[in-house]
Amino acid sequence: MSGPSDKDVTIPSNPVMPATGAVPRSSATAAAPTTPASTAAPVAPATAASPTTPAGAAAPSAPATAAAPTTLASATAPAAPATTNPSLVDRYKIFFLVGLLILGAIAVGFGLGRIGRNPDKNQNRLVLYGNVDLRQINLSFNDSERIAEVLVQEGAKVTRGQILARLDTSRLRPEAATAAAMVEAQQAVVEKLHQGSRPQEIAQAQANVASAKADQVNAHQQWMRLTALTTLTAGRAISEQDLQSAKAAMDSAQAHLALAQDGLDLSKIGPRREDIAQGEAQLRANESQLQVLLRQLADSELVSPCDALVRSRLLEPGEMATPQRPVFNLAIVDPKWVRAYVSESDLGRIHAGMSASVSTDSFPGRMLAGWVGFISSVAEFTPKAVQTAELRSNLVYEIRVFVHDPLDQMRLGMPATVLLELDPGARS
Repeated sequence: MSGPSDKDVTIPSNPVMPATGAVPRSSATAAAPTTPASTAAPVAPATAASPTTPAGAAAPSAPATAAAPTTLASATAPAAPATTNPSLVDRYKIFFLVGLLILGAIAVGFGLGRIGRNPDKNQNRLVLYGNVDLRQINLSFNDSERIAEVLVQEGAKVTRGQILARLDTSRLRPEAATAAAMVEAQQAVVEKLHQGSRPQEIAQAQANVASAKADQVNAHQQWMRLTALTTLTAGRAISEQDLQSAKAAMDSAQAHLALAQDGLDLSKIGPRREDIAQGEAQLRANESQLQVLLRQLADSELVSPCDALVRSRLLEPGEMATPQRPVFNLAIVDPKWVRAYVSESDLGRIHAGMSASVSTDSFPGRMLAGWVGFISSVAEFTPKAVQTAELRSNLVYEIRVFVHDPLDQMRLGMPATVLLELDPGARS
């Protein structure tokens, strides 16, 4: 009996070993990671596979039951990493939260930037930003001629009336001298017409009259004698031809007397008014021609029209100058102003003549006194080159803040900050 019972004990131990084997159980567990209970179910039949097994034979079966938990632990271990992987929804939630944080940071920075751009804007102070502006002159000659001299350089300060350049006048000066001589000659003619005849000329005319009268008396007496002789001799003593010659001589002498008398009258009266007017008109024409030439001589010198600063020297000696080609570009250093722009909401807070303070980045510690000299009556869009604290799409109005700059520190186009102290009673 003992022999067969030993065989019965050893026979069921062989099927238990596959149940405790890690290889088949691991494969089953890997196939179904979410059902670990199915892998433990075969263990229970393995422990009760032989109900007739004696108690002494239970010892070999103990390792089989003890191996079951070990096998379950080893079979369920690979399932742990699968439960720690996040799903797609969790990933999208993370990205969404990060995006919200980024947008929030941008919004906070934008708000702080808008606050920091115009920190001084309040009811009693208005801060504007603009650029320094001033007037400029393109200076050129009035005539076309070759340049002889250029006397100043870029950056030089020039004064009103200072000669900056000269043209060649080698052909113009002789023409002016000729015109001056013609004026002098015509002036003498007009003066002669106004003076009339000289006393000597009148005396000469009187002498001519006396001579003509004597000739007329002599001719008349000669004709009278011949006529009387012809009458006494009945035409036999004097021929008809001699009588006619005497008559013609008498008539000629009478005509010469009348001519001399008219000459004397003209000498006493003087020139005709028409002759005087003609002489004066010709004198004016000559004087006008001389003035034109003298003006051309004066225009051959390029003169500064005001106190200014030479910004550009555009032509050099030897080049041909014309009225269309500037020789210099001048900047008028006084007055200067800051061209700024104010929004419609702040337009009612300022007025022409109100005082202002101007500062620049080049001289941050210096405030220059100024005043509002111009406020535009037409709205416009803010130019792109102007720095303002408002949006560039808003309509603005141009203002000019004139500045006292005795040291000439401000330059054309320099950025400037304008500070306007407002009257509390003028709040908008």
